[in-house]
Amino acid sequence: MTPIAVLVVDDSAVVRRILTNVLSSDPEVRVVGTAASGRSALEKIEQLAPDIMILDIEMPEMDGLETLRHLRRLHPRLPVIMFSTLTERAAAATFEALSLGARDYVTKPANAASAGAAVEAVRSQLLPRIKALVPRAPRAPEPAGTARAPQADGWPARTGPHELLAIGASIGGPDAVAAVVRALPADLPVPVVIVQHMPPIFTRLFARRLDRTSRLAVVEGQPGMGLAPGLVVVAPGDSHLLVADGRRGPMVATNQEPRQNGCRPAVDVLFGSAAAVFGDRVLACVLTGMGQDGLDGSRRLRAAGSEIVVQDEATSVVWGMPGAVAAAGLADRVLPLPKIAADLTVALRRMRDGNPPDSRVDAGAAP
Repeated sequence: MTPIAVLVVDDSAVVRRILTNVLSSDPEVRVVGTAASGRSALEKIEQLAPDIMILDIEMPEMDGLETLRHLRRLHPRLPVIMFSTLTERAAAATFEALSLGARDYVTKPANAASAGAAVEAVRSQLLPRIKALVPRAPRAPEPAGTARAPQADGWPARTGPHELLAIGASIGGPDAVAAVVRALPADLPVPVVIVQHMPPIFTRLFARRLDRTSRLAVVEGQPGMGLAPGLVVVAPGDSHLLVADGRRGPMVATNQEPRQNGCRPAVDVLFGSAAAVFGDRVLACVLTGMGQDGLDGSRRLRAAGSEIVVQDEATSVVWGMPGAVAAAGLADRVLPLPKIAADLTVALRRMRDGNPPDSRVDAGAAP
């Protein structure tokens, strides 16, 4: 199998060396070249023909954003992973890069206890993303609008209208989540809770960006915050987000318990808490993402009688998370991203409009 060809672009010689050493330690990956500036990288692409680029954001002469703008005109399909510092300025630039077509980002280690810990942090973040974005054995796509029949033996039927919309996403998620939240109506009858795999600072900026572009109020979750219809709560970075019973109704809870599926916040934690509090009254949505976070939580939701929609492979940057739920027979519908918000809206209004609880939206004809 031909290794994945990587071009590393960073103005720091030390960083280029670290990245080259980390990536070269995996036989499935090969660093075909490095560049100290965006201009140099653009000049080398034709000769090196990389499968993917790792691109620093802050560089002299031509920074990562300007490089990406030129790159998208010349090579619109080349996957790019941004290499970002964990600062508010870098986080804002990273979101801009994602809107320009970067596929994902990795944060540079901050306050690592040792050089070895820093190297391991880069390895654990970067290598899985490279392999997810440049798969060597792509699977056959699942037709949009279909899913394996949910394995309903012994599962309870839903008894009333949905009371919560829970969304989980990872790689490719910032754009996918934004597309869904922007299209939800201002009179949404339930609260929304979101886990997007992101570090601190990034989640705060993500919530602000969603709030600016949505008809709904979007905030980063804080412990004790009440959940109300039309309020969208984003899980804070490095904390699990849960829903809990409060004296005045459902509320937000957070904790620092161990990572699940290598993630904190984890979709499984959110979905599991939603199943415990709301039972069959949850509408869950799993969007693009690497790995299987959300699979166990979806099992708990399905066992409680809740409804699950997942993004299809064709519109997912990575079909790991939604694909795992679909393959397990837990998804009611597998939909392309542009149809998901309308489908969720119809499902949330279904029983409130007098329709029976087991009505199903025609996935291929979502409005």
